[in-house]
Amino acid sequence: MLVRSVCAAHPRRSFALLFFLCCLVVIGLVVTTADAGEQPSATDLAAQVWQYLTTEDGEQARAVLATILQRPDATVPAVEEIVRKGQPHGLQPVGLLPDEQIVVRDRPYRLSLSVPQSYEPTKDYALVVCLHGAGFTGEAYLDRWKSRLGEQYILACPTYPAGAWFTRRAEDLVLATVRNLQQRYRIDPNRIFLSGMSNGGIGAWLIGMHHAPLFAGLAPMASGIDDVLFPFLENLRTTPIYIIHGSQDQVMPVELSRKLAGELKNLGYPFIYREHDRTHAMAGGHFFPREELPDLVKWFDNQRRTPVPKTVTVVRDASHLLPFGWVRIDATDQIASFSEDLIDKRDDSIRQRTYARLTAQVTGPNRIDVHTDHVRQYALYLNDELVDLSKPILITTDGQVSFEGVVTPQVDTLLRQARLRHDPAQLFPAQVTISVPQRPS
Repeated sequence: MLVRSVCAAHPRRSFALLFFLCCLVVIGLVVTTADAGEQPSATDLAAQVWQYLTTEDGEQARAVLATILQRPDATVPAVEEIVRKGQPHGLQPVGLLPDEQIVVRDRPYRLSLSVPQSYEPTKDYALVVCLHGAGFTGEAYLDRWKSRLGEQYILACPTYPAGAWFTRRAEDLVLATVRNLQQRYRIDPNRIFLSGMSNGGIGAWLIGMHHAPLFAGLAPMASGIDDVLFPFLENLRTTPIYIIHGSQDQVMPVELSRKLAGELKNLGYPFIYREHDRTHAMAGGHFFPREELPDLVKWFDNQRRTPVPKTVTVVRDASHLLPFGWVRIDATDQIASFSEDLIDKRDDSIRQRTYARLTAQVTGPNRIDVHTDHVRQYALYLNDELVDLSKPILITTDGQVSFEGVVTPQVDTLLRQARLRHDPAQLFPAQVTISVPQRPS
């Protein structure tokens, strides 16, 4: 009414007034657009986070991370929420998929899968990775397992030449299989299991011990490991074991599993030991009876990984200085180092069991006590499940105070660790690195 009255009273001024009002509208639109440009949407942030976490191009990853760190909306809580929700998954092939392929170190390997026909990309599924024995393939294990696992599990059976699962390349294949399926299907990070028969059982022991925080449980069958590797059993503090072995096994003597069960009992670690007396017309006592599967699957049904336990023990050789849960051994004294063969016994330091050992325990509110052997430097990765990051933290090493103060959570730390671990249930936005004083000789 005011505009109409003014225009009627002063017709010469009407054009100027209308032009002025139009300018105001345009300026308002420009300002609104500029504000929108300065405040990218949460959807854009999620897309950039997943681009950083999944790209295999190192240069691209560095560029995307730099972009994320410049965003005002890229806060620790916001990024944590994105990663915890998991990567969006679309429709994927289901049913029996015996001829899939996975590439590790530029070499292709066959991967046989069984995915429930009822698979839904919005529902979490448990994953069982099964390692075959010598003379077999992954595909040969599909029929034996799939009918028992039912619709709640995805089954992955990679094939490795001669079933040599005790090599570094085979270890890489198992880890790549888990990562590949996590990207393609919706896998519950707290329900990933590793099993194996004969040579595959050896692989389940070795790979499972070195990467215990990844798995909700291990199920080695008709297998064993040399006693020089027994110290690595300490890594299984929070990873339950289900052992199956035939009493009449003439290929892998049952005493191998009996000794391992005895070691786990001495450690006080959780395990189940099943010894059967069945024989097979072709394999004698060295086989995996179908009758044992129902109880094993029931055990799988009841297992859930504890992603951030309050106590962690890690034993390492020099070739496996990788994150282990919320700890990492960074530097050591002179210790054993495995070659490409993970059961290498030629090295004197291996025969003498000269490994690095570290136990970290949350012993009170914002207090962590660490005990080491042959460790020169280590790192702790922290989150609010372990300590209150808004308050000072006390860390002792071998009885001496080695850190006291506030550790500030960082998006940079959170994302770098998330990219390295591929584990949405293990997110660590804070890091403390500790040097261990040399002990008097």
